[in-house]
Amino acid sequence: MFVGHYGAALALKGTESKASLGLLFLGVQFVDILFFPLVLAGIEQMNIVPGYTDSTHFELAYLPYTHSLVAAFLWAALITAGAFFALGGRARRRSIAIVLGAAVLSHWVLDLVVHTPDLPLLGDASTKLGLGLWNSAPLTFILEAALLLGGLWLYLRATVSKAGSRLGRFGMVGLVIFVIALNVYNLFGPPPAAFMEVFGLAMVSYLGLAGIAFWLDRVRPAARAGSVL
Repeated sequence: MFVGHYGAALALKGTESKASLGLLFLGVQFVDILFFPLVLAGIEQMNIVPGYTDSTHFELAYLPYTHSLVAAFLWAALITAGAFFALGGRARRRSIAIVLGAAVLSHWVLDLVVHTPDLPLLGDASTKLGLGLWNSAPLTFILEAALLLGGLWLYLRATVSKAGSRLGRFGMVGLVIFVIALNVYNLFGPPPAAFMEVFGLAMVSYLGLAGIAFWLDRVRPAARAGSVL
């Protein structure tokens, strides 16, 4: 799963409007942001196999440090603790820390739906899970679009555009439309030629979309009761 993770970020922003959407965008992709450098370093392993599934050209061969269930809980706990320490101990700030940790953990939950059975419970020799929705590109596209649109609805309910700001009113809607279009290429486009192409595009996407989310979040503060757009 790629863009569907951002639906979780938008939904979590809807539950805690004081959380930074940019940090939530980074949180939901945190383990993938770790995964690609670990592959580059030879610690985890991904092979490019054209047509490996209907949706992907990647065989995820070894990923226990980022994508095992135990690792997901550990990374989520680490991010929660780090955010709690950085933000201080007040109740509202504790809530933000928990939401950021939930963003990290949500990645494994959503990956479980789409991955082939390559998500280990602990180490690489442990049971591996995956429900295999990637075997249908159309169904994967529909699920990810639904997650994004549902998250967008929750985000718009929890925030309100600053007075007179067209960017605040329509910016996030435009971003969601853009990432849905981006996913068309991701799911139906040609296989990459080499790992460095995947690495570069992934890092630019993760960091670029998070930067846009930071920017757009500044023009949509928490909504008062009854406010939507």
